[in-house]
Amino acid sequence: MTDRILDLSESAARLSVRDGLLVVARDGQDPATIPLAEVAVLVVSHPQVSYTHAVLASLVAQGGAFVTCDPRHLPVGMLLPVDAHYVQAERFALQARASLPVRKRLWREIVRAKVRHQGRLLADLYGHDHGLNALAMETKSGDPANVEAQASRRYWPALFADPAWRRDRDAEDGNRLLNYGYAILRAAVARAICAAGLHPSLGLHHHNRYDSFCLADDLMEPLRPIVDRAVVAIVRAAGTDAPLDRRTKAAILQAVTGRAEIQGESRTLFEVASIMASSVVAVFEKRGKHLVLPECCRARKGP
Repeated sequence: MTDRILDLSESAARLSVRDGLLVVARDGQDPATIPLAEVAVLVVSHPQVSYTHAVLASLVAQGGAFVTCDPRHLPVGMLLPVDAHYVQAERFALQARASLPVRKRLWREIVRAKVRHQGRLLADLYGHDHGLNALAMETKSGDPANVEAQASRRYWPALFADPAWRRDRDAEDGNRLLNYGYAILRAAVARAICAAGLHPSLGLHHHNRYDSFCLADDLMEPLRPIVDRAVVAIVRAAGTDAPLDRRTKAAILQAVTGRAEIQGESRTLFEVASIMASSVVAVFEKRGKHLVLPECCRARKGP
């Protein structure tokens, strides 16, 4: 499995499967073929893209994820493998039995990493972290003081150099671009969780009866600044009303398919997500006490 993401949003297409290949047929063009084993995430947002049942079944059988989008090209649904690990049932049971103190301790580690990375991004862009690194160190087990929210109130206005800027999923500004990038990131993390034999709906902190991907929402938190960095660059170049078009999506996907530092090595974000998910398993199986989280939010291309 590679880290290839396909986004079909620009034109009508017909998808099918032949001999382990995803076949993409467009009117007036020769069909394009891609090995299904190379597709990590398939994103479909054009209303005239059709696909057979075999496309979806074969994609998830290879460990890939399928994301469908609304008319605004924002992801609204996801399909993931349900049988991705040989000891899946055993790990589901361990996950369900994880104690509250353990889950609260792991959430503290996640919040600390997220806030540190937000601070590093601000320092890279503006020369100072607005006190986020110090704030991260104040995080207690379970984050009872809601350091995550305190950091957010400092971070977003500073990131976009606008005192009035807020993270609002329904806003028609740079938030649209964040929504798209986060949804792709969420799919990649959810895919890694399933591959590790865990259930994406059993979270450490996030919990919502209508959310099937609570654990993915937990583990993606330290990775969000990678998307943030790409979106800030787009907004600086094209303004807050930058369209979510092919060029914009390509810039965001380049960030998501870049590399990050973890365990002292440069790894793809798909590898990072896999390492993070495996470290959750190690804690549940009492083979470790701490999560393995990325050390840097500066995603880049290349080995």
